[in-house]
Amino acid sequence: MWIVMIFGAVFAAIALLLLAVTAQSAAQTKRITARLEAIRSALPSMRQAFKPMDFRITHTFSSIPWLNRLLLKVNLAPQLELLLRQADMHLNVGKLVALSLLLGLGSGYLVDLRTHAVFLGACFAVAAGACPLFYVLRARRRRFDRIRMLLPDAIDLIVGALRAGHSLQSAMAIVSRESPEPLRGEFRQYYDEQNFGLEQRTALSNLVRRVPLHEFRIISAAVLIQKETGGNLTEILERVGHLIREDFRLQRQIQVHSAQGRLTGYILATLPLGLGILMYLLNPEETSLLWRNPLGLKMLYGSIISTTVGTLIIRSIVRVRI
Repeated sequence: MWIVMIFGAVFAAIALLLLAVTAQSAAQTKRITARLEAIRSALPSMRQAFKPMDFRITHTFSSIPWLNRLLLKVNLAPQLELLLRQADMHLNVGKLVALSLLLGLGSGYLVDLRTHAVFLGACFAVAAGACPLFYVLRARRRRFDRIRMLLPDAIDLIVGALRAGHSLQSAMAIVSRESPEPLRGEFRQYYDEQNFGLEQRTALSNLVRRVPLHEFRIISAAVLIQKETGGNLTEILERVGHLIREDFRLQRQIQVHSAQGRLTGYILATLPLGLGILMYLLNPEETSLLWRNPLGLKMLYGSIISTTVGTLIIRSIVRVRI
């Protein structure tokens, strides 16, 4: 009798427990189903609210949409962007092109409006439109001269770090921290590219592309040859540093000896234009005969062509390549 009662009590407890678990599971299943149904009904509106994100790198040459689309189709735009990057100028390609067009068209229109000579206006338009590009090239050359002057000390720093037991990567990190600008920024970018997993050959190629100096080509070739064939990298870089110092000293001597010729070229190139503007300000009636008379126009065009040719000849004479 007692056995039957105990069995019945245990059976009833287990049944009640199973019923409670089943009811709780059924309620949880119902809540999950209702939540999934709500998510499914709200999915179309969520798709409209959250558009897919594009993580691809988009290149922008200008903030003006139509100019940016035009520059993306022109193969010259990446070269101009590289020039601006090498000159370390906070200016995009669109602004450079817009400034050149504004100066060129404005100058050409004003000259043509005053003289009614289309060819003369076109000459002034080309000269004025090229001024921003010449300024960028001048800033690029000055920056490269600064880098060339700082490079031997940076090589000595790398050699000292290698002799102290550091790896080449650690030596580059030291240069990227201790060297002055603008050399520090270039080595910093090279070091960051190496840290992010870029191959050493590719990182060196990017460095040479950003700073296309033959000194950097020599360093890149020395590092890559030592990596493939072995050898004493410290001795190689020390000799490279010595060669760069001698090359820099020789270039400075050439600049000193050719300073008179370069000054002569600058004077001969700017004297006709400055003298013509001064004569026009002093006596505009007689000076205007140069573009009012057909013979005067021929003389004016001849002077422009001869001055340009003479400037190029003087430039080729005083420019000595090592």
